[in-house]
Amino acid sequence: MTDSPITDPKALRALSHPFRWKLINLLTDEGARTATQCSEKLDESVASCSYHLNMLAKYGFVEEVEGPGRQKPWRLVSARQSISPDGLDPEAAMAAETAVLAYLDHEFSRMRERLVTRKLLSEDWRETVGTNSSTKFLTVEEAIAYKDELDALMRKYNERTENASLRPEGSRPVRYFLGVTVAPDQESE
Repeated sequence: MTDSPITDPKALRALSHPFRWKLINLLTDEGARTATQCSEKLDESVASCSYHLNMLAKYGFVEEVEGPGRQKPWRLVSARQSISPDGLDPEAAMAAETAVLAYLDHEFSRMRERLVTRKLLSEDWRETVGTNSSTKFLTVEEAIAYKDELDALMRKYNERTENASLRPEGSRPVRYFLGVTVAPDQESE
């Protein structure tokens, strides 16, 4: 997958299943895994993991790679999926919106879980966990520039996701989530 938005309604529907986002995140955080390893980590049956991995593979989100012996681990094709309903026909736009909502539900669930388990982290790691929100009053141009700056910052260290050998000792998966929304135009109401 590239940074260009996914436009195939069937591929978008493949991302509408919440469990598939769990698989995508597991493969992002831990690298290539077999269906059995996914099953053990996600507390789901091997058959279910295999089915969902095959569905993700059908639309190019994951692929099988060579493993030791007869094992066939799955890996992400790209850690970044771009989804937008803009410019899509109605069927694809609805599928994009459904995929985004499934992603948000998964992301917020994951965030809640990690905030609740924050107390289990060592003190130094606890300092890294938290939430933050901010409202800015910006023009369209400023909002685009600001989002581009934040996107660039979010891409820092991305090479460590794809290449585990670049990860420094003691590093852990740290999740950052950026959401940008715009209030409705009050003057047009």
